[in-house]
Amino acid sequence: MIPRYTLAQMGAIWTEENRFRKWLDVELAVCEVHAQMGTIPESALSIIKQKANFDVKRIAEIEEITKHDVIAFTTSLAEFVGPESRYIHFGLTSSDVVDTANALLLRDALDLIISQATKLSNTLRKRALEFKNTVMIGRTHGIHAEPTTFGLVLALYYAENERNILRLERAKEAISVGKISGAVGTFAHLDPEVEEKVCQILGLKAAPVSTQVIQRDRYAEVLSTLAIITASLEKIALEIRHLQRTEVREAQEHFGSGQKGSSAMPHKRNPIVSEQICGLSRIVRANAQAAFENIALWHERDISHSSVERIILADSCILTDYLLDKTNKLINKLIVYPEQMKKNLELMHGVIFSGQLLLELAKRGVTREDAYRMVQNNAMRVWDEKVNFKDLILVDPEISKLMSPKEIEDVFDLKVQLRNIEKIFNRVFGK
Repeated sequence: MIPRYTLAQMGAIWTEENRFRKWLDVELAVCEVHAQMGTIPESALSIIKQKANFDVKRIAEIEEITKHDVIAFTTSLAEFVGPESRYIHFGLTSSDVVDTANALLLRDALDLIISQATKLSNTLRKRALEFKNTVMIGRTHGIHAEPTTFGLVLALYYAENERNILRLERAKEAISVGKISGAVGTFAHLDPEVEEKVCQILGLKAAPVSTQVIQRDRYAEVLSTLAIITASLEKIALEIRHLQRTEVREAQEHFGSGQKGSSAMPHKRNPIVSEQICGLSRIVRANAQAAFENIALWHERDISHSSVERIILADSCILTDYLLDKTNKLINKLIVYPEQMKKNLELMHGVIFSGQLLLELAKRGVTREDAYRMVQNNAMRVWDEKVNFKDLILVDPEISKLMSPKEIEDVFDLKVQLRNIEKIFNRVFGK
């Protein structure tokens, strides 16, 4: 079933109006199946389908008295339908309607999120190819390690985002189930065939077994998937925050005309979008924890989960959709400074090639321990004296006995370090 929303309308999915509309969809599907099976008259179904409607304000007024939202809804519905309303909600319990409708809401929301995640993949792929051979320093523990390319960094994010899309598809399948099985899931008042036919009309699968509610491990799977996605977005944003630091300045967020970074310091360009992504992702993770707490309910059901879900389902879907959109725009407009990347690459005077030198010495019969000692002695001088690493190696008596000047020069060739970038890209994006 194709959702009736565009990417700009995630919020519209979670309005009260739309929530009640989904409840009505479930109620009408049940009535239709009853009519097919002869439980209610076809004439009643015709009137119900013609007159069925509700008033959001009226539902709120009734709920003030009943303290029960589904009863308030069915009462408002009855005011529109008239006497034939006695066939509405026939044999159902409230959660039959609410949980089945939740599946419709979450399915539509996940469709939009999948579309947003796909847009992000397209942007990451485009920019990864753009910077495939843009050399930069790779860092471990925040310290210069060995050369990499900025394209490879973006390819990593692309591959992770593709895994997230697969997670979303699995979560969508897990949540796309309905139940019309009654107060404790025993079909005491309806035949299981009703549930199967209702779910078929709505494009859902019937839960193989349920209590009064759809089991909340399904909801936890959705929320944990959204938490993983937003954690991935935080990972991207955190890296950009680092790259934008003044001391690094290898990339920065787009800074628009008229934008201001500080009320006190006119010179500031702050990574505000990246910081926002990092901050809001924490809310989605916290909501996932609440979803885990909702799995365990008393006996066949209590309502400790209900109030929580009124917040976490809408908020998490809206936030994930928003953060995917923000990240996509962030990457699409990201300003990259290849010359600064090259400058930072050379900041440690060539010591980043120590690993390659270690291997070359080992190839020449030197024990790893002795090779490590030879290389580290020179590398530590670079740290302390800020001298050129290659110059030290060329005059090192132990190393120069084992390697010619040409062989030493080859150790410092970036092409050797990055010779497999094309193969990695073929793995990620295909040939």
